[in-house]
Amino acid sequence: MKPLRLPVILACAAFAGLAFQASAQELTGTLAKIKRTNTITLGVRDGSVPFSYLDDKQHYIGYSVDLCMRVVDGLKKQLALPNLKVAMNPVTSANRIPLMANGTIDLECGSTTNNLERQQQAAFAPTMFIISARLMSKKSSGIISLADMKGKTLVVTAGTTTQKLMTMLNQERGLGMNIVVAKDHPESFLMLETGRAAAEANDDILLAAQIAGSKNPGDYQTSPEALSVEPYGIMMRRGDPAFKQAVDTALKRVYRSEEFEKIYARWFLQPIPPRGINLHFPMPAALRAVIANPTDSGDPAAYRTIK
Repeated sequence: MKPLRLPVILACAAFAGLAFQASAQELTGTLAKIKRTNTITLGVRDGSVPFSYLDDKQHYIGYSVDLCMRVVDGLKKQLALPNLKVAMNPVTSANRIPLMANGTIDLECGSTTNNLERQQQAAFAPTMFIISARLMSKKSSGIISLADMKGKTLVVTAGTTTQKLMTMLNQERGLGMNIVVAKDHPESFLMLETGRAAAEANDDILLAAQIAGSKNPGDYQTSPEALSVEPYGIMMRRGDPAFKQAVDTALKRVYRSEEFEKIYARWFLQPIPPRGINLHFPMPAALRAVIANPTDSGDPAAYRTIK
């Protein structure tokens, strides 16, 4: 092979430079923002155990945070940003969607239900968890079902789908409940623990985490009645197909790998920081099915049919 002459080498270098420049210019939306700032901002929660919460060193950790960090790894490669910075921005159930819409956060890594109503405001990555809404009460209360709550005080967390669901069921069934709203999940549990509410309505996995982390786990029970079926998803801005494709691709790659089983076991089958509680929550069959065949459907019916 003949060696390339200098003019040819310079021409090739110039072409490569123009190609790279064109590629960078073609980026739009969130990908362009990340490329320009060399930073991605994750929306995280202070007390959504075990999905997204603070440990004893004030670091954000959890199942959702782990999955989001795998997405970050994928973006580093796609955007050729090996030193991509990750900023953690705390959000609540009430402000997570507005902060996503106004560009404050790029991904929301918490415990957010993906439903058809929210898909009008945000986009979701393939489902990462499936929950049912249930009641938690003290065993001494004798509350087993929603019917037992007639005329009693129920606490829900602000901005959750459970808040809307319980308001609807209260009216439909004529229960006459006094529904009070806490700012976050820890405050909801505190209201139950201190007797200011007879029961807390929330996602079953969050209730399981609250019981496991309580002073006296044996004092509490969850209702056998499933009031809803809801998928959780990592949330992102709506109308940004290139970014959604990048996030979906990275997440599906994790779902197909052996690493996913390890991430699940770390947060649901093993002692978790900071107190070493173990949720003993094996992977539900419905979740295993959607991990094998990922979907971002926000229709609960799509999950009820999964055996």
